[in-house]
Amino acid sequence: MKIIIKFLMFIFLFSAYIKTEAGTIHVGKNKLYTSVQKGIDAAVTGDTVLVDPGHYKEHDIRINKKIYVKGLQYPVIDGEKKSGIFTIHADGAVLDGFKIINGGRAETQDLAGVLIEDSYKVSVINNKLDDTNFGIYSQHSNNCVIKNNQIKSYATNEVQSGNGIHCWRSDSLLIIGNDISGHRDGLYFEFVTNSLVWRNRSHDNIRYGIHFMFSHHDTYISNIFENNESGVAVMFTHHIQMYNNFFLDNWGGAAYGILLKEITDGEISGNYFSHNTTAIQMEGCNRNNIFKNSFTNNGWAIKISASSMNNVITQNNFIGNTFDIGTNGTLVLNTFNGNYWDKYEGYDLNRDNIGDVPYHPVSMYSMIIDSNPAALMLFRSLIVSLLDKSEKILPGITPENLKDETPLMRPLKL
Repeated sequence: MKIIIKFLMFIFLFSAYIKTEAGTIHVGKNKLYTSVQKGIDAAVTGDTVLVDPGHYKEHDIRINKKIYVKGLQYPVIDGEKKSGIFTIHADGAVLDGFKIINGGRAETQDLAGVLIEDSYKVSVINNKLDDTNFGIYSQHSNNCVIKNNQIKSYATNEVQSGNGIHCWRSDSLLIIGNDISGHRDGLYFEFVTNSLVWRNRSHDNIRYGIHFMFSHHDTYISNIFENNESGVAVMFTHHIQMYNNFFLDNWGGAAYGILLKEITDGEISGNYFSHNTTAIQMEGCNRNNIFKNSFTNNGWAIKISASSMNNVITQNNFIGNTFDIGTNGTLVLNTFNGNYWDKYEGYDLNRDNIGDVPYHPVSMYSMIIDSNPAALMLFRSLIVSLLDKSEKILPGITPENLKDETPLMRPLKL
C-alpha cells in the first residue's frame, strides 16, 4: 500500500511539473495561432511566443503575463494608424525583435508603439519602430530595460507629435543603445530617478534630443545628441551625472548643447561640445562641477546667468569658440580656474604651463550683444577689436571677478 501511495504522489508531482514547465507558442500564417494576440492569450506564465515573419495588421495587443514575445526576422506589426500597438502590463515580460509601424494618434491619449504600464523588470529590446506617435512609453514602471531599439518618426510640429522614449514616474531604468529620430523630443524624462542612459543616439528631432525635469540621481554616459532643433534641456533636477557625451550641431536662435535650468549638485565631465549656438546655458544653477570637457567651434561656449552660484568650471578646453563665456551680471559667484583658453595672450615665464596673469574670458563685445543682439552685425569689424582691447586696458563693463587665475598655456589631453 505504501508503495502505491508513493507512486501516486510521484505521478501527481510529475504532472504538476509538466503543467508548469515553460512551453513555446508558435504564431504564423500556417500555424494554429494566426494573430499575435491569440498567441499571447494562449500562453501561460513562463512561455515563449514565437512569431513568424510576415505582416500582421493588429493594434491594442496586450501582454498581461510574464512571457517572452519574440519576433523572427522582424515580423511587421501594423497598427494601421488606429490606436496604440503593444501594451505591457506584466512583471518580467519581454518584447524582442519586431518591426512596429503606423501607430495611431489621439487628442486625449498618449498612444505609443509600446506602452509599459505599472510593471517591473520589463524588457523591450531589438525592435524597430517606424511612424508611431510615442515610440516606447514607460509609466509607473521600475527596473525596466529599453535596449537596442530603432525608433523613427516624421514629426512636423511639437503639438501633434510624441517623444521617442517617454518615461514618467519610473525608477531604475536602463536605456541603452537606442537610435531615435524625428520625434518632438528624442528622450523625455519626468519624475524618473536612479536611471542610466547609455550609448544612445538622439538626432534630428524637432525640439530636444533629451528633455528631463524633476528627474534626480540619473546618469547619462556616451550618448550622442546631434542636430536637434533645440539641443538638450535639463530642468529642476539635482544630482545628475553626464559623462563622455557628444553635443553636436545644435544650431538655431534658441538652440543649446545643454540648457541647464535650476540644476544643483550635478557633475558634467568628459563631454564634447561642438558647433552649437550655445554649448551650455546655465540659469539658476548651483554647486555643479563642470570639468574636463571640450568646447570647440561653438557660438558661446558657456552662458551663465547671474542667478547661478558656486559652480566650479575647471580643466576644460575652450578652442575656436566665437565667445568663450557670456553673462548678464557684473557679480559672478562661480569659479573658473585651470582651463585652457585659445584666446589667452598671457605669458609663462617660469614655464610651468600656467599663465602668469589671469584671463578674463568675458569680452566687452559679448556683454553688448547680450543686451543688444542687433550689435552682432558688427562682428569681425575693427570697432569690435578696439572695444575689446580698450576693455582689457581699462576694464569697466565686464565682471572683474569672472576670471581664470591659473589659465593653462597648452590644451589638456582629454
